[in-house]
Amino acid sequence: MRTLITKGLFLSAIMLFIACGESTDVVESGTYQGTIKEVEADKTEIYVSTDDDKTLELYFTETTSLMKNGSEVEFSELKEGQKVEVEVEKNGKRLDPISVKILE
Repeated sequence: MRTLITKGLFLSAIMLFIACGESTDVVESGTYQGTIKEVEADKTEIYVSTDDDKTLELYFTETTSLMKNGSEVEFSELKEGQKVEVEVEKNGKRLDPISVKILE
């Protein structure tokens, strides 16, 4: 019985890791263009697939600017598949989005 419970917990942990595990890359500070792969509104987070096949995980902060057609817009404007330009600052293994521009 104990072994069965241990195996069950182990499998659950693996499933959780796989479900939550998004393979992401850390790039140098700079400006990148790409496509939104995923939007997690409850975390104000997006995943951007860059033109050079990197995946950036970006958590918005109070200072992140989000622009569309020259105007500031709400996070709810972001959708999967949109082309964006992101300016990021590398802080250790984390990328902080300075600005995100919706290109289409």
